Amino acid sequence: MRADSPKGTSKAVVLSAVLHLGIVGFLWLAIVPCSFYETVFAALHLPESWNPITCTKPLQLEGQIIEATLGGPTAAPPPKSTPVKPVQATVPPPPSVPPPPSEETPKVKTLPPPPEHPDVIDQEKVVADAALKAEEAKKEQEEKQKQRAAELDAQAAKQKLERQKQIDELFAKMDAADQQTKKADSRAKQAKQQMQDLQNAQDNGLPDLPNAAQRQTGQNGPDSGLRAQYQAAIQNVLKQNWVGPDNIPPNQQCLLHIVQLQGGQVVSAKVDSSCPFDDAGRKSVEDAAMRANTLPYKGFESVFSRNVDMYFKP
Repeated sequence: MRADSPKGTSKAVVLSAVLHLGIVGFLWLAIVPCSFYETVFAALHLPESWNPITCTKPLQLEGQIIEATLGGPTAAPPPKSTPVKPVQATVPPPPSVPPPPSEETPKVKTLPPPPEHPDVIDQEKVVADAALKAEEAKKEQEEKQKQRAAELDAQAAKQKLERQKQIDELFAKMDAADQQTKKADSRAKQAKQQMQDLQNAQDNGLPDLPNAAQRQTGQNGPDSGLRAQYQAAIQNVLKQNWVGPDNIPPNQQCLLHIVQLQGGQVVSAKVDSSCPFDDAGRKSVEDAAMRANTLPYKGFESVFSRNVDMYFKP
């Protein structure tokens, strides 16, 4: 219960009043003469042994009462003091012993008691400073985390670039190997075709002639003369310079129009619209003629033609 409550206050007032009444009663009993108690006990016919306070009776001596009157001075003067001669000490005094050093009690420093009512402004300042420090520590921690995340991102990006570089290098090596393989295959095909052409020419009894069901001239007519040999030589040069796709169907041929100069230099090459090849196949036939650059001429001057129309068969 709090001391400032109404019930506690009433109780304190009552106790204080009782205490004051007790003190007043005790003082009153102290100043009352002992004869008052004897009179009260005698009036009430109470035994004297019950009386806690009894008066001291005067001492009475036996015999007659002597009456006397004092005369002269009421008191004798004190005797005169006579000087006493000092007596020499025959026994030397004991040596003086210094008192033992008193042990000093160490002083205990006591801290001043905290103020009963601290300043509210100081408390608010302490709280504000603590909050500011906590906020600064939080910001510093966040900055460290951001910096660490940025370092991790940069490291991951660097590793990603390195991996991408390695992958690109690997693909480049694979592409180079594929190109070399294709070139090797193309060369092998060209060598095989050349061997086949030579074999066919030898089988027909004529040099550098393509495989055919029967002997043909440059116009697909039955002729075993120089013009047929000229057409076969052009076919052989075109096949040597042809690098076409593998999806060209077999047993198909494409009509090619070639324009050349005196001496066999190719000016232009264009496939006919009736060519059954796709765009890649048509372009490969035209590129073969342009890549050859110069067609056979020496030995074929008598059958030379500026415009050559021939069927190309891979």
